[in-house]
Amino acid sequence: MSDFREHLAEQMKNPEFAAEYEALEAQYSFARQMVAARIAAGMTQAELAAKVGTSQANICKLEHAELNPSFSLAQRVAHGLGKRLALSLE
Repeated sequence: MSDFREHLAEQMKNPEFAAEYEALEAQYSFARQMVAARIAAGMTQAELAAKVGTSQANICKLEHAELNPSFSLAQRVAHGLGKRLALSLE
C-alpha cells in the first residue's frame, strides 16, 4: 500500500475527518474525471474554457477542486468535453 493510502486509512479512523472526506468526494471525483476527459480530448485548459464560456483560471480551480461548480457550469464543462453529465442519488 502507498504511503498516501496508509495515511488516508489512518485518518479515516477519525469520524470528523471521515465525514468531511465523504462530503467532498463528489467534488473531487468531478475534478478527477474532468482532468482525465480534458487530457484524453487533447485540450488545454484555455481551449476548454473557450468552449465552456469561462476563464482558464476557473477551469484550473475546477480541476483542483477549489471551485464548487453550479449545475449549469458542470453541464457546460461536460458538453465542452463532448460528454454528458450524469448524476445519481445513492
